[in-house]
Amino acid sequence: MPAHAIDATAGLRVLVIEDQHDIAANIWDFLERRGYQVDHCADGASGLTRALRDPFDAIVLDLGLPRLDGLDLCRQLRVAGHGVPVLMLTARDTLDDKLRGYAEGADDYMVKPFAMRELDARLRALTRHADHAAQPPDVGGLRYEPRAMLAIREGQRIPLTRLQGALLASLLRNHPNVSTHQALLRAGWGEDGGDVAALQTQIYELRTLVDRPFAQPLIQSVRGVGYRLRVSA
Repeated sequence: MPAHAIDATAGLRVLVIEDQHDIAANIWDFLERRGYQVDHCADGASGLTRALRDPFDAIVLDLGLPRLDGLDLCRQLRVAGHGVPVLMLTARDTLDDKLRGYAEGADDYMVKPFAMRELDARLRALTRHADHAAQPPDVGGLRYEPRAMLAIREGQRIPLTRLQGALLASLLRNHPNVSTHQALLRAGWGEDGGDVAALQTQIYELRTLVDRPFAQPLIQSVRGVGYRLRVSA
């Protein structure tokens, strides 16, 4: 394993919420050898308590958990305004399953069985983008505060997930130009993850939060190319 692989993740705290002990143990051992600090909960209720109480850099979340399903756990995290990156693990591999996971606030999604090296790469991408906290410019009365993970429009403070925030920040920084699908995929998922269907789901959720409640929509689709923020004169 190259030295930079350890340096990039040294000290990062990851909470693994997984009820299958063999899978949890394998994840724990693999990540710990790469410099992560790993904690584990075996059911959804205790996982939610730990996630809300203790600071973590990322959560690896199984979908089918006892006491509280992974989707419900993720939704409760986001309702509480908690923006920690969440990577969901599941045996459910249909597009609808993935879209539902993203809709509930997941930042990334892996189908079992998976390669541990890919899990490591996706966690590094999630945490790397979470650290990208420079303040983007205001556009049309819409702004985004990365450290608080809040969009602010007409005085309303709107909590976003890490992924929604990364996409909005990219659109704000690139205004008035078009942000291509490829550029937004890199902003949200890094070089190794995401697809256009997942991007469309996230943009839909972002519009629901920062556009539809207001008189003037800002996020405009550019067919076959991407999205941009458009401010009426």
